[in-house]
Amino acid sequence: MVFTVVNAVAAGALPVEEVAPGVFVHQGVHEEGLTSENIGAIANVGFIIGEKCVAVIDSGGSFAEGRLLREAIKKRTEAPICYVINTHGHPDHVYGNAAFTVDKPHFVGHRNLATSMTARHPYYFKYLERTLGLEHARESALVPPDVMVKSSQTIDLGKRKLTLRAWPTSHTDNDLTVFDQKSGTLWLGDLLFRERVPVVDGKLSGWLATMKGLGRIAAKRVVPGHGTVSSTWPAAMAPQGRYLRTLQVEVRAAVRAGHSIQQAVGEVGASERGQWQLFEAFHPRNVTVAFTEAEWEN
Repeated sequence: MVFTVVNAVAAGALPVEEVAPGVFVHQGVHEEGLTSENIGAIANVGFIIGEKCVAVIDSGGSFAEGRLLREAIKKRTEAPICYVINTHGHPDHVYGNAAFTVDKPHFVGHRNLATSMTARHPYYFKYLERTLGLEHARESALVPPDVMVKSSQTIDLGKRKLTLRAWPTSHTDNDLTVFDQKSGTLWLGDLLFRERVPVVDGKLSGWLATMKGLGRIAAKRVVPGHGTVSSTWPAAMAPQGRYLRTLQVEVRAAVRAGHSIQQAVGEVGASERGQWQLFEAFHPRNVTVAFTEAEWEN
């Protein structure tokens, strides 16, 4: 997959798959972070084409990726880009926004997204500078939303309506889903991880509660924030649910037993090791976040 991304940069193209009529997805590589080789293309990004205009769903991890995504759109339609929708504020999903400012779209996100992006930008800019280089970091400017979804909102791309829903604190405090009514495609952002281990940056109990609500949506296919598109819903969510429940149950047990956070990191979730890519990179952090949450529960 890295080979594909590197070749895409060289060729000035970003490979996308049409998973439903008018619905295109680029699957990000399963790598720990942004690098000059992967140009930040580690998350799933894509677009939906309506009769009137196009909506981008997550713009990628850098201006370079966003530019390639924009070029992929222009190769497939002459319709203008009217919306860039960010499912949440992590850098691999939002730092391609700057590539689309030339189209003058509405940038759309959760009601908490602008606050989160602004608060974290100084740290994220240093991260981009360190991983992508100063030039790429400067190009990948902060572009916060001008349309903020408080609860639920519908936008029309021209005989193609998208339902946007803002969720309570889960993966982050600014998670947004996009449901394409025409194709039955549900874009979940990082509310769903497949193949690579989920990352908790919000509230574990909230995420598990949100998953119950997500499971009630009658989707024909789902686009996760990371991993392969699936047409088996809500079954596609089962591995993530198992991991998060294991994390919650075992961390709570560790807190009740009086174990330290360091002990918990070493013992919680052992049964999940080997089930997920990037487990060693992100699982210890998940335990730390879950442990802090469990302490407050007590």
